[in-house]
Amino acid sequence: MIRIFRLASFLHRKRVPLLPRFLYVLNRILFSIALPPSVTLGRNVLFGYSGLGIVVHANCVIGNNVKISQNVTIGGRSGHVAVPVIEDDVEIGAGACVLGPIRVGQGAKIGANAVVLNDIPPGAVAVGVPATLLRN
Repeated sequence: MIRIFRLASFLHRKRVPLLPRFLYVLNRILFSIALPPSVTLGRNVLFGYSGLGIVVHANCVIGNNVKISQNVTIGGRSGHVAVPVIEDDVEIGAGACVLGPIRVGQGAKIGANAVVLNDIPPGAVAVGVPATLLRN
């Protein structure tokens, strides 16, 4: 899954037509993950259950050593142009939604099924709907 994405991303940056889109669709079919080739993805990113049900916005930035569980949505929000920036060493629990022009700080943790609509400072733990900080 990640190798297919890396190849699609490489081809997208080289402006190869059609093939990156084909690889994106292949990932959608085989692994049920929506991970467009234009996403900026760091090293050692781990997608739980091979990315099952994960949806990532095309302009999203994800840092290094990030762990993303199944059924997570990282995307835009109505009325906003910007999308989330996920910094290094972040953990996102199953079913969480990270939406809008926000930044999730380094080492932050987002609980399962949390809906994150505001910035999360580095090292914080966010849970709930909408997400609130347990510790900072």
